[in-house]
Amino acid sequence: MSFFKKMFSSEKKEPTLNEQEKQTLDKGLEKSKVSFFSKLSKAIAGKSKVDEDVLDDLEEILVASDVGVNTTLKIIGRIEERVAQDKYLGTDELNEILREEIANLLSETNSGEATDFLIPIQTKPYVLMVVGVNGVGKTTTIGKLAYQFKKAGYKVVLGAADTFRAAAIDQLQIWADRVGVPIVRQNMGSDPASVAFDTLQSAVAQEADVVIIDTAGRLHNKVNLMNELTKVKRVMQKVVADAPHDVLLVLDGSTGQNAFEQAKQFTAATEVSCLAVTKLDGTAKGGVVIGISDQFKIPVKYIGVGEGIEDLQVFNKYAFVDSFFK
Repeated sequence: MSFFKKMFSSEKKEPTLNEQEKQTLDKGLEKSKVSFFSKLSKAIAGKSKVDEDVLDDLEEILVASDVGVNTTLKIIGRIEERVAQDKYLGTDELNEILREEIANLLSETNSGEATDFLIPIQTKPYVLMVVGVNGVGKTTTIGKLAYQFKKAGYKVVLGAADTFRAAAIDQLQIWADRVGVPIVRQNMGSDPASVAFDTLQSAVAQEADVVIIDTAGRLHNKVNLMNELTKVKRVMQKVVADAPHDVLLVLDGSTGQNAFEQAKQFTAATEVSCLAVTKLDGTAKGGVVIGISDQFKIPVKYIGVGEGIEDLQVFNKYAFVDSFFK
């Protein structure tokens, strides 16, 4: 039995999505899947054996699907090893081998991930600082996270520390009202660290379980960004000693290679511990999840596969690969 089949056959051990979540994921990845496999079908049409030409075509397809050059070369290298071992490898086996190798790559970074919106630590409040450029769906992701955590039974407080734009504060207020959770905010131009400090003080006083801190979404100057985020962290630690417990970088999956560049910039500016990849439902660039996870060695924690409030999912690598190759 292949590695991939072993992973998927062990239902008691491996996490699964419920039927509605799986349908949402399947629908969200439909454009990526159709684009990828239509190109793959053309590449192997009339061929029975995986040879150098097929691998060259596959390399082009993976790069075009925004898997990324380095990750693509890694996948191709592994398939070449399989071809060398098996001597004769049929094109009808290529899908299964791709499934296995992509599952392997995702498993190397996304091991032991949560399967639900649960607080990953025992102490409370759990403090999540969210970073990412404007327009990637950062505020929407925070709102949907607040909804999911509240739905799971947690008491949630939001902090509007993106004080650079009035619109960012107002958007977060709308989400706080929609979800029914308290928000701590100040005027535009206020010190972001001050907002974060007040948010944590308020959360502790309210005995909150989860605190989500929004931060400025600009990359005009990496040094300024680094200084600002460092200050926010330092001030939060005056209230909660080990805050933030996670730094979540939100990336727009539909931007493809631009998402790689943003990940590079933010990981250089602050210590990112997990990723959220949004807008996968509106793009054929779903392969970006594979490449970013592999290249930055940062686990993908959440994916956005629709516009609905329920359409932010905890990333399940098994379900993701299954939906992509279904």
